[in-house]
Amino acid sequence: MNAFQKTGEKMTNYRWTICAMLFFATTVNYLDRQVLSLTWDEFIKPEFHWDESHYGTITSVFSIVYAICMLFAGRFVDWMGTKKGFLWAIGVWSAGACLHAVCGIVTEAQVGLHSAAELAGATGDVVVTIATVSMYCFLAARCILALGEAGNFPAAIKVTAEYFPKKDRAYATSIFNAGASIGALIAPLTIPILAKAFGWEMAFIVIGGLGFIWMGFWVFMYDAPSKSKHVNKAELEYIEQDRIQEIVVLLFRVVFDDDVLQLFQFGIYLIMFAGKSGNVVFIR
Repeated sequence: MNAFQKTGEKMTNYRWTICAMLFFATTVNYLDRQVLSLTWDEFIKPEFHWDESHYGTITSVFSIVYAICMLFAGRFVDWMGTKKGFLWAIGVWSAGACLHAVCGIVTEAQVGLHSAAELAGATGDVVVTIATVSMYCFLAARCILALGEAGNFPAAIKVTAEYFPKKDRAYATSIFNAGASIGALIAPLTIPILAKAFGWEMAFIVIGGLGFIWMGFWVFMYDAPSKSKHVNKAELEYIEQDRIQEIVVLLFRVVFDDDVLQLFQFGIYLIMFAGKSGNVVFIR
């Protein structure tokens, strides 16, 4: 039995439910970014008269925007808070994923055509216009996707730090990070089937819609451990065990290394900590 667990009280394991949510978020993250690569050659390329340079430009810009946004995503999640930050991240990238589906409609309106068949059957100078306009439409959608997806890993790591003690964080991180590989494996098994059955637009909408479903669960399932009704006192003490250990170490440092004034100051801090967390530390 854990040293922080009360005798006779069974510890809940809600932290692993939260870890599963992080796993599914990361899986959806990688599914969303794979849709274009699995539909462009067979479906998008002939409709918009693309060549490899158009696709290369789109993927390069996505990578650059994603890398830049990663520099600020962690700060954004810290500012917004874990729950809202994650909701904003997955909401933005899911919207960006779904926006890919309207690129054909925008292109049709810009070039004066009325269907995908007319776009694919176009000839002459209008072909260049179709390719250029559609590429910029996809670039816009791709940048929105990159903006949101950059927040996934900073938010997931922050959640892991909140819900797991130090000794379990590497394991929890490996579990949610496995979602990247699972998403990359599921994508080629599902996305081409969706595109062939319902059109490439629906592939973006269906996969993008998974993120909005995840958001619905996250709203009701996530709270900070100390506020969650699914985390009992035994699990909360297990999660916060590092705080208790750190305060014990700090107590010894004050007693043996610092002067009496600091000792009295620490006593005030210890009382404040005990009152806030409900944990009392006894030193013999």
